[in-house]
Amino acid sequence: MKFFLLLFTSIAASATSLFAAKPNIVLIYIDDLGYGDIGCYGCKDIPTPNIDRLAKEGVRFTASYITNPPCCPSRCSLIMGQYAQRFGKYGMSRGLPIPEDRPTLAKFLSGNGYVTGHIGKWDLGSKKQGPLQVGFAEVAKDPPKKIYTKKELAGQSAKIRKLRTSKYFCLNEAGETVWLTDYDGNSMVNFIERHQKSPFFLYWSPAAVHSPSTEAPESLMKRTTARGERRKLAGAIVSVDDQVGKLIQTLEKQGLRKNTLIIFSSDNGGNGGEGASSAPYTGGKGKGTQKEGWVRVPTIFSMPGTLPAGTQHDGMIANFDFYSTIAALTSKSIPKHCDGVNLIPYLKGENTNEAHEYLFWLNNEPGDAERRHLIAARWRNWRLYKKYNKDTWQLFDLKKDPMEETNLAKKHPKIVAQMASKHAAWRQTLAPLAKIPKISADKPIIPKGHGWARASKSTDTK
Repeated sequence: MKFFLLLFTSIAASATSLFAAKPNIVLIYIDDLGYGDIGCYGCKDIPTPNIDRLAKEGVRFTASYITNPPCCPSRCSLIMGQYAQRFGKYGMSRGLPIPEDRPTLAKFLSGNGYVTGHIGKWDLGSKKQGPLQVGFAEVAKDPPKKIYTKKELAGQSAKIRKLRTSKYFCLNEAGETVWLTDYDGNSMVNFIERHQKSPFFLYWSPAAVHSPSTEAPESLMKRTTARGERRKLAGAIVSVDDQVGKLIQTLEKQGLRKNTLIIFSSDNGGNGGEGASSAPYTGGKGKGTQKEGWVRVPTIFSMPGTLPAGTQHDGMIANFDFYSTIAALTSKSIPKHCDGVNLIPYLKGENTNEAHEYLFWLNNEPGDAERRHLIAARWRNWRLYKKYNKDTWQLFDLKKDPMEETNLAKKHPKIVAQMASKHAAWRQTLAPLAKIPKISADKPIIPKGHGWARASKSTDTK
């Protein structure tokens, strides 16, 4: 009897240990957050103590890239775990379906026992491919936006007076006006509290800090020392940091912090028109889309006890590595379609090689905004670039010249030839430009209202 009791206890302990070993995943994907706009990346005028804490308790990346900017293709690459050109997406191509012959990150995790939830902006796939259709079990409904009265608009700036329906103020269940980012943070808390006993994957992709930041309340802006137009952007970033604080506090309260990998990143560089910073680099969303600042973004991985704390990783990574890392961490296998690698061995010092020797860009969708055309490659300290196929290559040493002021192509023709050859070979592996089908949606991709919409068998993709 004692033998069987000990055997049962051992099996139960092993099962408990196995369950505890299944980590939770929280993926935070900010909209248009500049490389130089949070404290742990050198920002001085916007306090971000909670995001900085993630870096202090984890790994801060200095060469994290978006290979398919801007917002829509960036998200497609993130969720599919590969260069979006693999399925014919070479620029914005909004409305282009994501492929159904390979699992999204959410679909992969749901098939491995995870509760999957999405909060915020979607902006990927076709009009019929919402989060509930591609692997998410729950999606936070889009709360009703505040409608301004004439009295409320009186005395406001010209930009705000143009608004009728607010972009960033919404109504909660009690009918009270709340800042949308703050509402999202409360939804994160709700999701974690409801699923604390199950392994979960939560993807928060807020509308913040996408322009315009016109509505940023004074209560947020006054917590910064930013000046001019940047002050409004700063207020929006402070609100994002507040929600990260809510997330950390909730995970600690539920005893889940050490068993949760938090990934914090951005869908592309910041908007210089709103005062965003790419320091020490230049460029970003808008006029600077040919520069480094459009595609190099702040990224932090934080999982105390699993990842080293307070460390910096200087090797090149891409957002499609998130999928591969999460897959390896949660199931020990990576789907064959993924372009990314498992970053954990590199972060723990078990693999001292580069995760990627080269990274490539090819944004040349016909009819796409001219400023978004980008053909580029990265290798070591070098950035090879041209805007159109007909252009000649330009070469920059980002270590010595982060502002990309001195073209070294003529001085280093062998490096140009080497990188151009690698880019051409990569280009041969891609799918042709895909056409966007005409699809009419029967219902909103993200349902409107309060609370959560849930997937049914009819909403799952095959």
